[in-house]
Amino acid sequence: MPKVLIAPREVAKFADKFRAPLDAAGLEVVALPPAEANLPAEPELIAALQGVEAVIAGSEAYNPRVFVANPQLRVIARVGVGYDAVDLAAATAAGVAVTIAPGTNQGSVAEHAFALMLGFTRHIPARHAALSAGGWNRLMSLPLRGRTLGLAGLGRIGKAVATRARAFEMRVIAFDPFPDAAFCAATGVELVPFEWLLGESDFLSLHLPLTPETRHVINASTIAVMKRGAVLVNTSRGGLVREADLVPALQNGRLGGALLDVFEDEPTPADNPLRALPNVVLTPHAAGVDTQSLEDMARSAAEAIVSLRRGEWPTEKVVNPAVRATFRW
Repeated sequence: MPKVLIAPREVAKFADKFRAPLDAAGLEVVALPPAEANLPAEPELIAALQGVEAVIAGSEAYNPRVFVANPQLRVIARVGVGYDAVDLAAATAAGVAVTIAPGTNQGSVAEHAFALMLGFTRHIPARHAALSAGGWNRLMSLPLRGRTLGLAGLGRIGKAVATRARAFEMRVIAFDPFPDAAFCAATGVELVPFEWLLGESDFLSLHLPLTPETRHVINASTIAVMKRGAVLVNTSRGGLVREADLVPALQNGRLGGALLDVFEDEPTPADNPLRALPNVVLTPHAAGVDTQSLEDMARSAAEAIVSLRRGEWPTEKVVNPAVRATFRW
């Protein structure tokens, strides 16, 4: 009986909610033993994958060493929509199909983006800390209404943020290399060039995939084009921002704030200077995960595995389509 490993321990805790399709397909479901770390390090992952043909994957790294040590592996089904933790070239060379779970967590990310913006403009962390310490510092809030929200990327998540922004009476502008003109026309989103987006946005929210072209798209040069006092929001991928350039811009007031759920290095080191800045709000890569989205993503991953086992090809989910010519399971 082919084995399916649930790699993220947090996902394995509610396997009963999404494993039915796997059981019905005659697949044996296994999980890692309990441990403090949610995700396995490379040695534990390599060992856990022995004899496993498909894996429901989190953010653990799938590099060439993993594939060499586990030539029987056929499917990596990501619980999420990002896949930068998977070496796609190595997976394709090994005949491994890599899938994502599109359309499952955009609502969670969009809600989190607004939680960050509201937490910042309403001084929620500072007000909570003051009251907890016995104080009563009311501070002055900043409005979202009437401000310009710039979206770098207008895919599923960017669109989910855009629709919510309209309810907050924000002007929404966006850059996307392949824009959905019909969506923009229906929602009043203005499509603008990237440099224009930088200069016009009071809040700049990143929703781009991490690719060689987008890595460090926010750097000293692009920060210099941004509106003075603008606030950067990143719920996408930490590698989009060069933190070494972001920190001084926050310290000298070039940028008004940074609201970050993702970082260049994760978990972010204890000595990361962003942790000590007063004009930031930080969360630990949690935007895409709530109780509903995590269940939906896990179910989507399980369904992708079952489809591939049955000889079906879930085109919308497979991110390395070149593997199809050599894929066998």
